[in-house]
Amino acid sequence: MSSDASNKPVFRELSADDPDPETTEITSLCFSCGENGLTKLLLTKIPFYKEVILMSFECDHCGFKNNEIQSGDKIQEKGMIIQCTISSTQDLNRQVIKSDFATVKIPEIDFEIPPQSKRGEITTVEGILNRCVAGLEQDQPVRKALDSDAAEKIDAFIQVLINTKKLEKPFTLVVDDPSGNSFIENLKAPHVDPALKSSHYERNTEQNHFVGIYEDELKQIKEEEEEEEKETNEETDVAFQDEVLHFGTNCPSCNAPCETNMKITSIPYFKEVIIMATNCEACGHRTNEVKSGAGISDKGVKITLRVTDAIDLSRDVLKSETCSMFIPELDFEVGAGTLGGKFTTLEGLLGAMKEQIVGCNPLIHGDSATSTVKERMKEFTQKLDEIIAGKLFGIHIILDDPAGNSYMQNVYAPETDPEMETIHYERTFEHNEELGLNDMKVENYEEDASS
Repeated sequence: MSSDASNKPVFRELSADDPDPETTEITSLCFSCGENGLTKLLLTKIPFYKEVILMSFECDHCGFKNNEIQSGDKIQEKGMIIQCTISSTQDLNRQVIKSDFATVKIPEIDFEIPPQSKRGEITTVEGILNRCVAGLEQDQPVRKALDSDAAEKIDAFIQVLINTKKLEKPFTLVVDDPSGNSFIENLKAPHVDPALKSSHYERNTEQNHFVGIYEDELKQIKEEEEEEEKETNEETDVAFQDEVLHFGTNCPSCNAPCETNMKITSIPYFKEVIIMATNCEACGHRTNEVKSGAGISDKGVKITLRVTDAIDLSRDVLKSETCSMFIPELDFEVGAGTLGGKFTTLEGLLGAMKEQIVGCNPLIHGDSATSTVKERMKEFTQKLDEIIAGKLFGIHIILDDPAGNSYMQNVYAPETDPEMETIHYERTFEHNEELGLNDMKVENYEEDASS
């Protein structure tokens, strides 16, 4: 492969400016005649949706041909459950991205659509109901001839689906996706949608197998991580504070090989953190991620800053991956995990937030976005740009981290900052549940192990 090709993203959009899409040709066995045929692979992107792998097989011996499309999506670290309350015609028009592995449920009518042939789709809530009705009606003539009782029950359930679509009463659409790659449109974007809730969960063994992850592989990855951690700790004991480590990774945007830099640093009046930065030469994507070097604190922390001057934008900010961010004046909230861990300035954090919310949401761009959403996003980004440019003051930036690992620079340290309030609070049961602390036993565990 040429050096120019190696600097291009692995998955890239088809374009007239890219005459060489780099198809891969593999000699494959023909299942029709047993001779060797040719499989061609093309890795590409569907704009504002996802990465896909196009496969085309052709056998010159018997003429057999076959074309397939498979998802090239990265499996997320955790599965996701999205719940949406459907109570209006506008809700029926919500766009839904259902990945290959997603199960769709409507609990009120005890209805479930399992993953079908691992095919993902972009549709609407109404489209899901319409497809279900059409699918059930398709075989009814044959059913009525073979089993009239079953056909009557299905007719009754079809009517239930039709009544559900008529919104005789509100219902809940639940998308359970172990791969974590499904979406339901947020009609209030970029604000919080009260009808929309999402949560993440650890996959069990069966779900890992379903998405193509197996225990042996996980065990190997864990052993490798433990070995790397051991080596890192040994190096840290020597001179890690003054050293930047480099290790090979894949770009989280285009999956091309790149390099990540890692360093431990100490934040004054706070604690040690691990900073990791990645710069991809193939697509230009840059990330910086921060991990706490001191574990979970005894209490959560809530930091509120009132922005009164452009100099406030240059304050150092550490936002951990468990931290939520609020801007009350914009009626805006960024949930925990949305931006990952960041160590930057307040200006940099707001810029990253804008890029994440405006640039990475597949349902607020192009033809998939309504004019209302586009107008709302335009108004929101204008105000956000004014804040970033230091032209809008009096707004409040709130960081709420139940793990207690977030920080904002006090420019008056060690004196009290008149524009910033820091409150340490006791975590609730729900906070501990999200952090995985309720299932963690740290005292007398030897007794449980022996019993």
